[in-house]
Amino acid sequence: MKDEHGQPSNSRFNLGLRTDREINELIGLCKGMVSDGIVNQAEAEFLASWLTLNAEARNEWPANVLYERVRSMLIDGVFDENEEGELLALLAKVAGGNAGRVNAHSLASGLPLDIPEPSIEIPGKQFCFTGKFLFGSRNTCHKEVTTRGGLVADSITNELNYLVIGVVGSRDWLHSTFGRKIQRAVEYRERGKSLAIVSEEHFVKSLQTR
Repeated sequence: MKDEHGQPSNSRFNLGLRTDREINELIGLCKGMVSDGIVNQAEAEFLASWLTLNAEARNEWPANVLYERVRSMLIDGVFDENEEGELLALLAKVAGGNAGRVNAHSLASGLPLDIPEPSIEIPGKQFCFTGKFLFGSRNTCHKEVTTRGGLVADSITNELNYLVIGVVGSRDWLHSTFGRKIQRAVEYRERGKSLAIVSEEHFVKSLQTR
């Protein structure tokens, strides 16, 4: 169906497409802003303005996290040195860091990771993996879990205990630094589910202690 201007109507499907497109644009903005290692007040104000104007994306993760943090930083009209460092670190997490250091097209976002890092228990616990792993193939990661008495899942469910995010972003992800599994895991965690989101590095360290 089309509206009076001959454009597709505002269906749920088209809303989803627009939101995905805006999130991709936001990731691009974050990558550009952190490229010189500096974030000034003008850039912070531009980001706040972009998030205000793009209301559909603003309510989705990770835009909702950025919106609240940037708005609180600018509420007094002063963007100080501590806020600059905090925002730069936050934008770097969304942008996925410097992919060139591992010869990859992109790195996974660090924003969804549990802070502080949780203790990882494997026997009887269920794991799901997303992204690409420097440690080895997805099957290698699965084997490390199953040989220690853990379980492996292909999707995010109520029974899942850990989502492990590989260092390298997958080309199959909807966005360059995260995909649907990560989005869904964040939603589950926000609803109070016992689900931890951990990095490949933290997962590998837990294997080395066993």
